[in-house]
Amino acid sequence: MIPKLQKGSTGMRLEQMIERLKESDCRITPQRYAVLKVLANSSEHPSVESIHAKLVEHYPTMSLATVYKTITLLKREGEILELEFSDLGNRYDGRKPYPHPHVICTECGKIIDPSHLDLEEITSKMMEETGFKIMTHRLDFYGLCPNCQG
Repeated sequence: MIPKLQKGSTGMRLEQMIERLKESDCRITPQRYAVLKVLANSSEHPSVESIHAKLVEHYPTMSLATVYKTITLLKREGEILELEFSDLGNRYDGRKPYPHPHVICTECGKIIDPSHLDLEEITSKMMEETGFKIMTHRLDFYGLCPNCQG
């Protein structure tokens, strides 16, 4: 089965991310902390560019490379989920760093996490039916968000 991390407040999620990096002997610089905080607090699945845009006002010397390096580190540590899209670019989920379904607007690119889908049973059935050992999965639904329908 795909492991799930603790669910809880965004503050708890931020602390989990910091603790994991400290366990790997990674320094928590103010810039790195700021990136972690954006990812732990964002339900919007931000891109590297949007994270940088949010932080550059408070950290004018922060480069895009700093955000990319932090993202790479978090991916390596299993602390974020990377969503790759050909037309939206890569987006990142720091709140739920495990595979889960997404609903994506084909007009504006908004991504949300539906709350009523549990993929554990489907994953178990897929393994049973195919004999595969499922390591990860991805399930995306595409359509128009309420704002873009009008």
